[in-house]
Amino acid sequence: MAQILVVDDEVGIRELLSEILADEGHQVMLAESAGEARRLRERQRPDLVLLDIWMPDTDGISLLKEWGATGQLGMPVVMMSGHGTIETAVEATRIGALDYLEKPIALQRLLATVKRALRNTENAPSGELSLAALGRSPALVETRKRLAQLAQSAAPLLLRGERGMRPELFARLLAAAGAPFVDGPGLLEEPSTETLARAGGGVLFVGDLARLGRAAQKNLEFLLARADKHKARVVSYSTLDTRALTDRHEFDPGMLARLAELVVKLPALRDFAEDVPDLAALMLARLVEARACAPRRLAVAAQNALRHHSWPGNLVELESVVKNLALGALDEDIGLEDVERVLAAHSGAAAPPEFALDRPYREAREAFERLYFEHLLARENGSMSRVAERSGLERTHLYRKLKALGLPVGRREET
Repeated sequence: MAQILVVDDEVGIRELLSEILADEGHQVMLAESAGEARRLRERQRPDLVLLDIWMPDTDGISLLKEWGATGQLGMPVVMMSGHGTIETAVEATRIGALDYLEKPIALQRLLATVKRALRNTENAPSGELSLAALGRSPALVETRKRLAQLAQSAAPLLLRGERGMRPELFARLLAAAGAPFVDGPGLLEEPSTETLARAGGGVLFVGDLARLGRAAQKNLEFLLARADKHKARVVSYSTLDTRALTDRHEFDPGMLARLAELVVKLPALRDFAEDVPDLAALMLARLVEARACAPRRLAVAAQNALRHHSWPGNLVELESVVKNLALGALDEDIGLEDVERVLAAHSGAAAPPEFALDRPYREAREAFERLYFEHLLARENGSMSRVAERSGLERTHLYRKLKALGLPVGRREET
């Protein structure tokens, strides 16, 4: 038995579909408007939605787009209309609908569509965080366009950026719909042709290169040399440039040259701040969908506060803040006071000891310096004057040190 939400402004249609589906053993919820559908969808998590296109408050296509943009399209949706056209059906399926039913709906067609939709729920869009629907800021729009253009190539690509960027989200934009995307911490532990076969026709993603030891570098070289044969594209990420990787982490220059055949610099989160409210809403919706918290929504003042934060920790910091807001807010509406409370707690947090003490001295020192300055930048909200004062370094030397460590240079406007 499945839980099915029927959304239609015609009472006769709602009652008819309810009777038919109930006779088939399904539990049916009814909504006469998009607003009511939103509320039911948020609280009940239906297994399938039958959604009318023409409704008085918000049309079904707009509601479908809204669910997709807010991470709530985790179930199959079948559109319905008595005034359908081929263009409407194509548009609906393009933005996430599984199928399209034209009114008056034939009984056998309805039952067959419902059966197929429930049998193929894995075809519904996943709840994974995605940048595909975002793009209010010019920086993110340009980056997405550039990646879309480079997606036509099979050459290895190196993404460059700051720490905390969640580079795999950008790398996923290079994989075609339905194509494999293979990543994970164990990717380079025991590389094999099976790994490459799993990534065939898609992307094999390797995270921060600066964290790879000699053994992992050798394993990456093994995969890189055989990727073309399996039609797997190698995409990697680094907070450091290739010269720093060679000098400090003993990377083979030839392998780095192959990895960096194409290079794209990712914008820091502060560079696409206009998208922060949408990103935060998506992250929040994923937590609600996973039932990690009660239904939550961000008030406008809270969204503005998030947008104006400097985000020295980039997307990783934003995810942590959103999770704290979702679990710690006392009301359904997350307000400005909640955001200020969580941001204040984050700015005062101590830097975690993420580096291993069994590294060679040079690597351990660099790891400590990176954590030290990341902590100061976050604590002082990017103010170079205050970071220089607290670290006891002259400003020019501080700039050089941050650049050498691959860290973002904070606000330069202060004297």
